[in-house]
Amino acid sequence: MSNHIIVAIDGYSSCGKSTLAKALAKKLHFIYVDSGAMYRAVALYFLRNNIDLKDHEQIMDALKNIHLNFHSRDYETHITLNDEEVSDEIRLMPVSETVSAVSAIREVRKEMVKQQQRMGRSKSIVMDGRDIGTAVFPDAPVKIFMTADPKIRAERRYKELLPKNPDITLEEVFENIAHRDFQDTTRTESPLVRAEDAIILDNTNLTPEQQLQFALSKVEPLL
Repeated sequence: MSNHIIVAIDGYSSCGKSTLAKALAKKLHFIYVDSGAMYRAVALYFLRNNIDLKDHEQIMDALKNIHLNFHSRDYETHITLNDEEVSDEIRLMPVSETVSAVSAIREVRKEMVKQQQRMGRSKSIVMDGRDIGTAVFPDAPVKIFMTADPKIRAERRYKELLPKNPDITLEEVFENIAHRDFQDTTRTESPLVRAEDAIILDNTNLTPEQQLQFALSKVEPLL
């Protein structure tokens, strides 16, 4: 068997994709690539620089000035935008409300896919996102598609956001998730769909440890 393995994890927002991907990468000593963080970083740059999402020229110029990198610290993966640490800022609501629209832009997706594929050429990686198993790595040997009850997803996301967003409401988070689901599944460019050979993981009633064991059972036979 090849010692170079790509694990593609796709699914709806706030399903715990990154939680599973981080744990799996750590357990297997693979590199974790957070594709969602990449799109969030682009959204942050667009917000900071008032990029018009309908202006093709502005978008293309902006993408030339966006340089993303991942680095590990204390067993956590962090992302930098033009050498600035933005791991916390990209999780705030203004970015959450913008990221689906930004990630639906063809030019943005093409640029991010190039960067993602470059990362996966030489190392074993775990990558999570919306189209990893369909568009980025359609030949990945392990594809997992995550889903969960929307109410449970909203409750999990609310608890995650509350410490840094004390004024946020559960209803606001639920509406944001519903809106992102609609945008992700109906967009023209790389919509969220399950790859035909992806294994469905519904974690509505699973603990993080249980979902990790499920994923490990799918990868370990290939090692």
